[in-house]
Amino acid sequence: MSYDYTGRVAIVTGASSGIGRAIALDLASRGAVVVAAARRADMLEDVARACRSSSPASEAVVTDVGDRAAVEKLVGGVLERHGTVDLLINNAGIPMRVHAARLTSDQIERTMRINYLGAAYAIAAVLPSMLARGDGHIVNIASVAGRVGSPRESAYTASKFAMTGFSEVLAADLDGTGVKVHVVYPGPIKTEIWEKVEEPPAYRGKLYPPQIIANAVRSCIERGHFERWAPRRIGFVMIARTLFPTQFIKGLARYDRRKSPAT
Repeated sequence: MSYDYTGRVAIVTGASSGIGRAIALDLASRGAVVVAAARRADMLEDVARACRSSSPASEAVVTDVGDRAAVEKLVGGVLERHGTVDLLINNAGIPMRVHAARLTSDQIERTMRINYLGAAYAIAAVLPSMLARGDGHIVNIASVAGRVGSPRESAYTASKFAMTGFSEVLAADLDGTGVKVHVVYPGPIKTEIWEKVEEPPAYRGKLYPPQIIANAVRSCIERGHFERWAPRRIGFVMIARTLFPTQFIKGLARYDRRKSPAT
């Protein structure tokens, strides 16, 4: 399959830095009109400015994806100004690395609202126009934690599992409509998310550049893949989880250097 990005309109949430920034710049470099959405206006405008160097109609729209009305306004404004949304990249998200014994209901709710409901709001807002045209791509950026548990990240994992399950059923429901749904599972990517955590991570290994997620997004769009792991070899953890569930949970607990509620 091939895909001509020229003139296509793409909304990218969480575009102010990291993975979202890489995706926005990558799509713009291929001729897509990028609408970069995030909360941090100064950083977001820097991304939009960089996008405009190769795609002049690109723009920044400050948006809190945890606010349903704000997301609906974002999508409605893009449809009004550009007439279409061809690509919706749901990338916005927050970390929540807190041991279950310390996790609060407010933290759980905030994580779910931003990481899952924000994407659901955007999909619900954009889907009618895509279905009317019989064309469109929705790419949800989940996480390896959307397939297997991650130590001290029960709230984060739950939000990404929700996004994964939503994506699977959405893809099935929309089969044959011309609207394609995809999901990407990032592994350890070098972004600021590692610095915005309540508790230190268990992972101490290699961090991969955000560009590999932008490449995975294009692979989904251009080749029709439903899902992609990035890096691809990290998908082995899903095999281990499926084949040896009890041993996997015990291994997960031993792997976490700060698993005790007291630490």
